[in-house]
Amino acid sequence: MTTAPHNILEVRNIQTFIGQFHILDGVSVDVPDGSITVLLGRNGAGKTTTLKSILGLTPPRAGQVVFNGREIQGRPAYRTAAQGIGYVPEHRAIFRDLSVAENLRIAERKPGDLARREEFIFGLFPDLKRLIRLPGGNLSGGQQQMLAVARALVPENELLLIDEPSEGLAPVVIEQMMEAIRRLSAHTTVLLVEQNFIMASRLADRYTIIETGRSIHSGLMADLVHDEATIQRYLGAAA
Repeated sequence: MTTAPHNILEVRNIQTFIGQFHILDGVSVDVPDGSITVLLGRNGAGKTTTLKSILGLTPPRAGQVVFNGREIQGRPAYRTAAQGIGYVPEHRAIFRDLSVAENLRIAERKPGDLARREEFIFGLFPDLKRLIRLPGGNLSGGQQQMLAVARALVPENELLLIDEPSEGLAPVVIEQMMEAIRRLSAHTTVLLVEQNFIMASRLADRYTIIETGRSIHSGLMADLVHDEATIQRYLGAAA
């Protein structure tokens, strides 16, 4: 008898407001331990707000966020992150005036985190080792995205939230980023937002589709790629 995988993260019917606007009106997501799970949906559906609600940057007013069996909704974001959740925001948000080394060092949760993790990080992103002294603003878009992901890997996080890792990248860099995410997922569970359906379909084990602030479809990515009706209806993308 096969046992169901343990969910490292369970999001249950969260309701999130930004100011007076009701952005999330019932989002639920299961993220099995050791998986890559992707949030899909059109622009403005609420995918980024879902990641921010999990972390506590836009705290949900109702619903549950359970991480490793403990409810974490309502906690300050810094406390949630300290439990072992890393976040790679949309548009990278690196410190452009700081060097690559400084960007990585300030991500330490405990002294010595970077020294303990640098072999793993530079194994994923060898370009960063070569560019270690350059200011973040001098890096290409792809290199900045690598740095943004690498920064979230400095502490030993159990769950990584990654928002639009392929945005604005050239195809060859997207391939490099996909390979890095594939390799890091052997060590860290990943929940990502991705607009590029081809990339998402090649990376993810599971998916949840969000439309107008509600989760309306979820399951195995292997099944979704053959469901052209669902893809066209909710994503408008070619499989």
